[in-house]
Amino acid sequence: MSSLSEPAAAHQAPPVPWRRNLAVCWLGSFVTAVGMCLVMPFLPLYIAELGVHDVAAVEVWSGVAFGATFVLAALMAPVYGRLADRYGRKLMLLRASLGMAVVFALTGWVENVWQLTLLRLLMGAVSGYVSTATILVATQAPKERSGWALGLLSTGFVTGSLIGPLLGGVLAETIGLRPVFWVTGALLFVTFLLTWALVVETWEPRKEPPPARRDLWRLVANPTAVWVVFISSAMVQVSAFAIEPIVTVYVQALAHTSRHVPLMAGAVVGAMGLAALAAAPWLGRLSDRIGPRTVLVGALVATALFTVPQAFVQTPWQLLGWRFMMGVASAALAPALGKLLRELVPEEASGRFFGYQQAAQYVGNITGPLLGGVLAARSGIPAVFLATSALLLVNALGVAALSAYGRRHA
Repeated sequence: MSSLSEPAAAHQAPPVPWRRNLAVCWLGSFVTAVGMCLVMPFLPLYIAELGVHDVAAVEVWSGVAFGATFVLAALMAPVYGRLADRYGRKLMLLRASLGMAVVFALTGWVENVWQLTLLRLLMGAVSGYVSTATILVATQAPKERSGWALGLLSTGFVTGSLIGPLLGGVLAETIGLRPVFWVTGALLFVTFLLTWALVVETWEPRKEPPPARRDLWRLVANPTAVWVVFISSAMVQVSAFAIEPIVTVYVQALAHTSRHVPLMAGAVVGAMGLAALAAAPWLGRLSDRIGPRTVLVGALVATALFTVPQAFVQTPWQLLGWRFMMGVASAALAPALGKLLRELVPEEASGRFFGYQQAAQYVGNITGPLLGGVLAARSGIPAVFLATSALLLVNALGVAALSAYGRRHA
């Protein structure tokens, strides 16, 4: 049995400008993540503007409209990965960026909550930029630089996800609710144009169809290790987003005042993104040097340990500091997971496997806030941090145990 980091297939990087492709994919991943998350702070206000005034109904519609995007995105990610394997990555990048640009523009003109929910569903259905960008970068970057490249790329998605709500709140207050959707649509259209003009892919459409689903896992030497990557990808998002529904309440309780609470809460949420932006490329290089398995175990443990003190802080600034440290540790996870997955799966099926990984991340995006809200309501806010820390430690033990088993049976 092969070890957790044993390559599944050799790969030679094609002669393409992979650094330029990486830069365009980073921008597209950032804008995509911002667009999917920026509605979080003002979606209830927009729903009320569309004619829903009962508080309970607003809360229900907000949850449905926000969650619908991630549910459909999780379901569609493997589908678009399959299409990327057959017809090329650049075509899928163009499809996703143009599709999201159109949907965002239309969202600014909706007249009722049913239209809004339908377009939020459509947003998830046409998405797929991030997973396709990950496939493109993972397969084009030289193997000895893939950890660094994936680390840098991951900062686009992570930073966009965490800064999106803060940016959405600022834009909504500055230019109004509807213009936020038009501005985001315009940015995605610029992403489409940059992708069309600058991304280069040496790709010939495959004449034979990709492997059927029942045959897909037969191509993988170590399926259990691939599942570990998927589970870890979900856990990263759960740990990052569990605080989302309670952050404002927690910050207000720590500050003992209602002044500047939204600003402080936004800073707490954005701290992880800023940390990831600074640390992920360096930690990606570390993954290239010492191997993704070692980095993955260490980063999971460090992220878990930095989560625990957040349950016992006394001020918002202490919370912000520990969130920043948690962001530094978790910044190593995405590049290590991406590099490890690239080594574990064959290139001819990499699109679908990276699509499954993206689906796992979306599941974490949905599960994290739900877990945080339920735990906070039943057991108190500190329980949220202790529970997510325990999950990460169990995840780390699983990775370490599987790797040790693989080495003994190699």
